[in-house]
Amino acid sequence: MAATHPFTLALIAHDGKKDDMLRFAREHLDELRGVNLIATATTGSLLRAELGLDIETTASGPQGGDLQVGARIVEGRINGVIFFRDPLTSHPHEPDIQAVLKVCDVHDVPLATNRASALLLIRSLHDELRA
Repeated sequence: MAATHPFTLALIAHDGKKDDMLRFAREHLDELRGVNLIATATTGSLLRAELGLDIETTASGPQGGDLQVGARIVEGRINGVIFFRDPLTSHPHEPDIQAVLKVCDVHDVPLATNRASALLLIRSLHDELRA
């Protein structure tokens, strides 16, 4: 069942961070089930298969999925992003990754790039859902 809350959260995780994203999502299922979710293909498919989350998917990151998420941020259709990046690994689509970070800054969209900042974003979201 799709969430009815107007908040849309994007979830993205590099290959080396997929297990971290899965663990994080498992720990925060209630909050994630309370909002609309969108994710890049591999991340979204993993979360759907493992946790049963209702999640819309874009293309995979290297196939343009990061840019699709970025376009929705520009359109005002995404309200927050959790992007577990792997900063120690080279990514051929690095310009696309930087574009997502840039549009979050330009459009004042909260962006969490690690577990600590994702916890802050989820706690804020939890408080908003209870209000």
